Parts: sequence; C-alpha cells; structure tokens
Amino acid sequence: MMLVTGGAGFIGSNLVDALLKKGYEVRVLDDLSTGRMENLNAASGSRGFEFVKGDIRNFNSKILKDVEMVFHQAAQVAVRRSIKEPLYDLDVNVSGTLNLLESMRKNDIGKIVYASSGGAVYGNPKYLPCDEKHPTDPVSPYGASKLAAEKYIRVYHENYGIDYVNLRYGNVYGPRQDPSGEAGVIAIFLNKALSRKKLIIFGDGSQTRDYIHVYDVIGANLLAIDNRMNGDSFNVGTGIETSVNQLVAMIRSLMHNDIIAEHGEGIKGEVKRIFLDISKIRKFGFKARYNLEMGIRSVLKWMSDRR
Repeated sequence: MMLVTGGAGFIGSNLVDALLKKGYEVRVLDDLSTGRMENLNAASGSRGFEFVKGDIRNFNSKILKDVEMVFHQAAQVAVRRSIKEPLYDLDVNVSGTLNLLESMRKNDIGKIVYASSGGAVYGNPKYLPCDEKHPTDPVSPYGASKLAAEKYIRVYHENYGIDYVNLRYGNVYGPRQDPSGEAGVIAIFLNKALSRKKLIIFGDGSQTRDYIHVYDVIGANLLAIDNRMNGDSFNVGTGIETSVNQLVAMIRSLMHNDIIAEHGEGIKGEVKRIFLDISKIRKFGFKARYNLEMGIRSVLKWMSDRR
C-alpha cells in the first residue's frame, strides 16, 4: 500500500493515477482545502484505492496501516501566501511534515518520497544551473519551510532509520493545475488567454524558471521507489531556463490571438533566475519527455475540454 498525502491535488492526483496503473494499492490523505475530489474521478473506480479526508497536521495514524511507502505531496505551495502568513506556512509545511514523520516512526513505515522545491530552497543562485551541491539559502518563508522539512526528514533517517528521497521540483505545470490559485503561472496565463482576459506579468518579465511538466514529475516519483536513490536529494526539471516574457510569446504563438499583457509590481521573496542541473537524476533513468511547447498544448487541450 502506498500513501499519497495531498493526493487530491494537482500533482498528487496525477501520481495516484500512475501508481494505480502500475498495480500498486493507493491510499490518499487530503483535507480538500485546495485538492478536489473530481481530480480522483479516474482513481475512485479502481480496485485498491482508498480516500481519507484528513489534515497532515492532525490525522488518525490508523491510515498508516499496511502502508509501505509515503509520497508526501501535501503542502502550502504559494510564495505570496508564505510572505503574508509565514506561521501558517510553517505549520503546514514543517509541523505537518514532522507530524507525518512521527506517525511513520511509530508505525514502522520505512520510506518517504518528499516533494521539495528546486525553485525555492536554493534562493538567488550563485551559479546556474543549480545542482544539488549549490548552497541552500531561501529568500521566502516557503523556501525556508520546504528546506526545513528536508532537514527533518534527514534527521529521522539518521536517528530512526526512515529511508527517504527528496525530489526538488522545478516549476511544475500540467493538467489539473488550478488556474485560480496563486501558484502556477502557465495555468493562470492560459486560463486568462482562453477567456480573452489581460495577463498580468509581475515585474519586468525577465525572471526565469525551469518549467517541468507534471507527467515528467510523476516519472521522477516512480523512479524514487527504487532503493538505489534512497538517502539523497535530486533536482527534477528540464535544465532549460525560460523567462516569463518568453512564456507569454510562446502562448501568443500557440493560440494565434492577440493576448494583452501588462506588467505589475514584482513579488517579494521570489528569485530572479533559476534553472536546474538534472544530471544527477538522469543517472537513474530520468528524462524530461515534454518540451514546453508540447506541455502547453496538453494544458490547452485539458482546459478546452473542460469548457
């Protein structure tokens, strides 16, 4: 049995589908604060699937019965919210992870695969692309909380023998991402473009990210089941740097319409440039199969089908 926290969310639900397809039994823990039951429509008809509504900060440890491995996707993921509500960010991302680890320790659960952030834990890069040896110096409460959770996971490995794999995601996008949330610029931009609404670019648009399709992120999670990756951290991205201005230009080209975009104030706590060195995880067979154009087309199709 695999437990997926945050399994009704964007990344978590896609992971649930992939695990079930691989033949694993899957239990989901989600409080549905941002996750949606409709994301689990495909999974709900599968044998070996269970859903438990609950919060990682306070849940009944009985849900860990028969669990072999935990995929920890549940999190507060918005940088802007972490700036406004740092204590809430700490509570969910650090206290929630610590509560999960304690329950794992008491129930003798042997491994956790943790969704960390390659876009936030490194801070403003001292060199690019960032590899896993790059200094970790977050500039937002969100980045600090994701890094703190990584540290607690390592401590539980050292003291209690819980194996782990930390996956440091780039900027994840793809089907099921909420276009009305604070995070997920591609989903937000595409939704506005389809509705013929103006795009707001924070800052001058020269800020860069490593955009990685959710299906490629799921591929990295499946690889992390392999015990050879235990006890280490891995970047999960494409190794390609793309600016927000380049992103808008690509959306314009793909949609063949006159998208109106204007620049707004920049966001505190966000790094200016980031992209990831993924050579380490490549050694275990990882390959980013979606380039940005392919990925945007997949999101456009998903959004169009839902209208």
